[in-house]
Order: sequence, then structure tokens, then C-alpha cells
Amino acid sequence: QVELVESGGGLVQAGSSLSLSCTSSGRTSKDYAMGWFRQAPGKERELVAVIDWSGDIIYYGDSVKGRASISRDDAKSTVSLQMNSLKPEDTAVYFCASRTGGTAYSSPDMYIYWGRGTRVTVSS
Repeated sequence: QVELVESGGGLVQAGSSLSLSCTSSGRTSKDYAMGWFRQAPGKERELVAVIDWSGDIIYYGDSVKGRASISRDDAKSTVSLQMNSLKPEDTAVYFCASRTGGTAYSSPDMYIYWGRGTRVTVSS
């Protein structure tokens, strides 16, 4: 059983930085894509950042480009997200996601494993 557990999040001020981490368990191989999506109240789930199995291919959502950085540590089975210059519009529940294949996709529909989510609130 694959499990994804997010950590980080909370209440932060606009302009500050935040780090989120996701630990994956239940798989022996490391050839799977992982990433982060977010969902604000009343909005659809949207891409934040995804990374392929090799770490060479990364996609960022348009709203976070230049402010976000995703990385993976296969030795620790983790994927991390660093976000800088946070804005109130970054307020959302952030979900860690993974799939069975190694290719990264920007659509949340391509991911079958999901964490419970961690809430990020950015105050102005």
C-alpha cells in the first residue's frame, strides 16, 4: 500500500518562504514521478510542481514559476517543495501526488496516489 505523508505548511506572511516535504512509503522501486498540486476553496486542483523519476524533467505551474523549486531525495523517499515570495493567492491545501510511472505529467488526473494534504495560509 503506497502512502504519501506531507509535512510543513501553516500560516505564513506574504513575502516569506515555505518548505513542504512529502515522504513516500510502500514501494521498493524509485522509478515513479512525484509532485505537488494545490486546491483553493471553490477552485480546481492545480499544478504546483512535478518531477520525473530521474529528477531531470520538472514542470511548474504558471502561477509559481520562478518562485518554486521541487527536488527529490530517493534515498529518503521524499519530494520537497520550496516556495519563495509567497502571496495571499498561494493560500490553498497542498497535496503530494505520485504515480506508478516515471514520466511527470502536469495534469492531476495522471496521479493515482495522493496524500491527505497540508494547509498553507498566506496572510497579507
